[in-house]
Amino acid sequence: MSGIAGNGRTTERLPLGDTLALALISGAVIAYELFVMRVFANSGWSHFGSTIVSIAMLGFGVFSTVLCIWKRAFKERMTAWMNAGVILFGPAMTAANSLAQSVPFNPIFLASDANQKFYLGCYFLLYFIPFLIGAMLLGLFFLMGQRSFGKVYFANMCGSGLGGMVLFAAMYYLLPERLYLAPLGLWAAGALLWLVGRGKPRLLPALAVSVLVSLFTGHAFVQINVSPYKGVSYARQFPDARRVYLSASPFGLLEVYSSSYFHFAPGLSDAATLYLDEMPEQAFLGMYIDGDGPIGIMKKLPDRQKEYIRFLPLSMPYLLKKEPEVLVMQFGGGISTNVALAMGARKVTVAEGSPMVIRAVRDSEFIADFTGRVLENPLVELVPSDGRIHVGQRREAFDIVDLSLADSTGLSMPGGSPIHEKYTYTKETFLECIRALRDGGVLSVTVWNKEDPPKSALKLLTTIIKAAGEAGPERTGQSLFIAHTYLSTLTALYKKGGFTAEEFRELGRYCAKMSFEVVWPWEKRDGLAGNLAAVFDAYRSVYFGPRGVAGPESAGFPISVGSPPGETTAAVNMPGDLCAAIVPGADASAGEAEAQDLSAGNLYRLVVDRLIHGDFKTVSDGYVFNTDWLTNDRPYFAGFVKPADIADFADRLEAISDEWGYLLLWATLFLSASLGSILLLLPVAFGWKAFFGRRRGKLGIVAYFLCLGIGYIVIEIGMISKVLLCLGNATVSVAVLITGMLLFSGVGSYVSGRFVSRASGAIFVVCSSIVGILLLYAVGLDPLLAGVGTYPYWARILACLAILFPPAFLMGFPFALGMATLSELGKEEFFVWAWGINGSFSVVGAALAPLLSVLFGLSSILFVSAAAYLVALVSFRGLRKPDVPAAVR
Repeated sequence: MSGIAGNGRTTERLPLGDTLALALISGAVIAYELFVMRVFANSGWSHFGSTIVSIAMLGFGVFSTVLCIWKRAFKERMTAWMNAGVILFGPAMTAANSLAQSVPFNPIFLASDANQKFYLGCYFLLYFIPFLIGAMLLGLFFLMGQRSFGKVYFANMCGSGLGGMVLFAAMYYLLPERLYLAPLGLWAAGALLWLVGRGKPRLLPALAVSVLVSLFTGHAFVQINVSPYKGVSYARQFPDARRVYLSASPFGLLEVYSSSYFHFAPGLSDAATLYLDEMPEQAFLGMYIDGDGPIGIMKKLPDRQKEYIRFLPLSMPYLLKKEPEVLVMQFGGGISTNVALAMGARKVTVAEGSPMVIRAVRDSEFIADFTGRVLENPLVELVPSDGRIHVGQRREAFDIVDLSLADSTGLSMPGGSPIHEKYTYTKETFLECIRALRDGGVLSVTVWNKEDPPKSALKLLTTIIKAAGEAGPERTGQSLFIAHTYLSTLTALYKKGGFTAEEFRELGRYCAKMSFEVVWPWEKRDGLAGNLAAVFDAYRSVYFGPRGVAGPESAGFPISVGSPPGETTAAVNMPGDLCAAIVPGADASAGEAEAQDLSAGNLYRLVVDRLIHGDFKTVSDGYVFNTDWLTNDRPYFAGFVKPADIADFADRLEAISDEWGYLLLWATLFLSASLGSILLLLPVAFGWKAFFGRRRGKLGIVAYFLCLGIGYIVIEIGMISKVLLCLGNATVSVAVLITGMLLFSGVGSYVSGRFVSRASGAIFVVCSSIVGILLLYAVGLDPLLAGVGTYPYWARILACLAILFPPAFLMGFPFALGMATLSELGKEEFFVWAWGINGSFSVVGAALAPLLSVLFGLSSILFVSAAAYLVALVSFRGLRKPDVPAAVR
């Protein structure tokens, strides 16, 4: 038997039925956590993994605090509390999600609408309720089985891993709004085992009613309310919109719509209507993944309309390369592939990492016919892998490497910038693309660019120029051609070996005809280059005013201000008449006018000039937003607001509403640290004399479990971002990493039971090993993951799990050994408190991890976690201090 014996002490082990119930309910909690992430991804602009983890762990922290303060009340009626919890947990999951989806929360207006802060609070409170009930169930299970905590924790962690696997499998068969069936099934099975095992058949009808209520709530009420500002919401409102394809998998929810309202011409020149006799009609389908898009699926144009292709900026590299061999880095909807074929490519290698996209375009009869079965074209070779992975492992060389429109709506998401890893645009990816070029080959990058003032575009240009400089610093200026269209697209070309003067002229004439604005090359006029500081000051004054006060002129761009002359820099060595060929009509007077111009094009020209001359620091320090280049360690088009400026922006958040994702992390970190400290201190305040006053090892307990809470969750979230390098999909990465971490840590906790009697030695070996592994991964993990990325997808998942196993297995030891040690020492009061410390500061770690990644890189997460486990190792000695005998006190 288990439970509470007559003397109030717990027995050695839980019966098998209770252990299985614990595992299934643990699985239900994790499956619900992953389900809510899918809800967030479909209804908004991010899965908000770290936020959901924070809410879940906050539930554990709050209940552990409550349990620590009122433990006697729970212990005296433990079975009753458990019965109530298992019956209510299912309805709470579906009701909380349905109610939360009815709250009109929209993060776009988080900074500008005061009501949104209230809605956000309601949102989090509703999701907090089911996690609180789940925490109560697991906490009481832990309390009942504390004498064999390693095995109990094993059931908890392995059950959680099972929940992750069940939810992952369900994604193949259920639409996102029906994924709640997975956690409900696990909960119902666990609740049934508990009630039967406890001999409570009279409660089975109540459980049956609870199951029916849960199913009715999930089916009858909206489980996913898609934001009206997402792309798919607009498509659904078109009068003739028709959904022609629907598919769900761990890679997301893919929808394809047909409508005459789709005009997805990426950067199409305004001159097209002047020069073309016939414009294509209904040339695109709109593809949406988790509601984001549209990604334009391009139809096969008749020969009489193919001239249309030449009015897209994607056609620029084909002006210079005839009958090229082309690598398309991402198929997407096939626009780049169609451009390559129409412009005369003799072979097109197409990379696409999403099997869901491939199935939609190749296997759907409607879409395949619409595209002219482009993937079956004998000139097209399909590579089922991300282009950034394939280009690093390629054996052949290419005349053109095309990286265009890899993001459907630009580098920053519409309405805001959640924290997304963008490995496709890192310096390492661009260097691999350059290495894949033949001599004279061209790398072509075209992106949507709809930001004003520019943010992502400057980061992208900094990254491309940094890569170009490392590939050939002596010819950086000669190797680049850059053009843009205001609030449309930005195109950058890199030629291996450098462009000739005639090629520059040809590209310039093309841009003049198409009304595209040339950014580089350009010829500086007297004093113009020195005006960069004045331009930077003017951009900054839009937000802070000339003396740090927001000016009334900050309504928008472009604006004109006087710019004093300043220092000049040496011009790039180019023919003297080159600028006139590229920017017709440019002369000295025009240069003086441009010196006072704050348009995006002039900003780009001034910034690119400095970057090409290697002056990255001036640009980074001077511009109001962050312009650092992307690397595989910091792959983020986010965090544009510099940390030093966050306080200055506090009273004008509406001016940076597109940074809500990044700023929300700072707010979450502040709130979680505050709540964690409160939850840590409340049990001390309520029970100091009764429980803590004369007990030893308090500081060691706090430090030990605080470090474990932060260290474990930081690695979990950080590794999710790391394995994206080879898995390429956030949802898959979340499901695989969370499942693997929990399962392997559960096995570690089970094995740890053999070392309780020699816990000090075991903790020294385990924590030292964890620190060593994390430091090794900080140095060598990225190349390893890049190599794994070439495997078949199932093999990639297995390889990621194998990489995860060593640290995750070892991380199962410290928490289980710490809790078992407290039980062995008779410190039952600290047992629940320690669990609460661990849960509360896991909330802090969940918010801290993405911030560390953006500010210092993903490797910093590994270093921080290693430091946390090192402190835990030192703190364990204090935790083991026995209490002073009563006679000595």
